[in-house]
Amino acid sequence: MIRKASVISPLVLLVIACGNAMAPSPAAADGAPKGAQVYKMHCELCHGANGKLGFNDAKDLTASVLSRAEMIMQVSNGKGKMMPYKNVLTAKEVEAVVDYTRTLGKTR
Repeated sequence: MIRKASVISPLVLLVIACGNAMAPSPAAADGAPKGAQVYKMHCELCHGANGKLGFNDAKDLTASVLSRAEMIMQVSNGKGKMMPYKNVLTAKEVEAVVDYTRTLGKTR
């Protein structure tokens, strides 16, 4: 009985952990998405916590010269190795993550 539990427990934990990847992005109390949390969930792996990581040819977001509108288009439609997020994030989430991203070069 103990042996079965030791095999099942890691599988249950794996399913729970993977299930969180499909969870909706966090939102503030007023329903507006929190850009920093959306960034952490979807962008940090390649761009890093400070926007400078550059994993998988990701651009240094702190040095971006793109306008807000250009950034929204790039996040929505992707570019190069970056996947499009228009079917992953809502328009408000895209705007929130872009607004957060634009602060990275100013605050760090």
